[in-house]
Amino acid sequence: MTAFNIVRFRVKPGRQEHFIAAHRKARPNFKGFKGGTLVKTGEQTFCIVGEWASLKALAAARPQMIGILDSFRDDLEDLGGGLGVTDPVSGESVARLAAWQPPKKKAKAKRKKRR
Repeated sequence: MTAFNIVRFRVKPGRQEHFIAAHRKARPNFKGFKGGTLVKTGEQTFCIVGEWASLKALAAARPQMIGILDSFRDDLEDLGGGLGVTDPVSGESVARLAAWQPPKKKAKAKRKKRR
């Protein structure tokens, strides 16, 4: 079953470009990794969302993900509350949401010609 991981970060002032570049440069070769997106959520805050074939594949990749984290760890501020520099969550997908689509136009009914 598809799984996702979401990690929240706060980047030190002036370090955003290095942080973003580190993600662009990363070429994760994790078994079961379907892809991900880095999202800027505020002036200094970001989240990464990763899609995985399964929670098992996600768990197996954690040591490699920590290795990537180490390449930009100095760019991050402590989030406080005992979290450290990341706030990770993960879990299995329970509902796939369909993209919005405009309503289809109804075809005009053909009128029969009267004689």
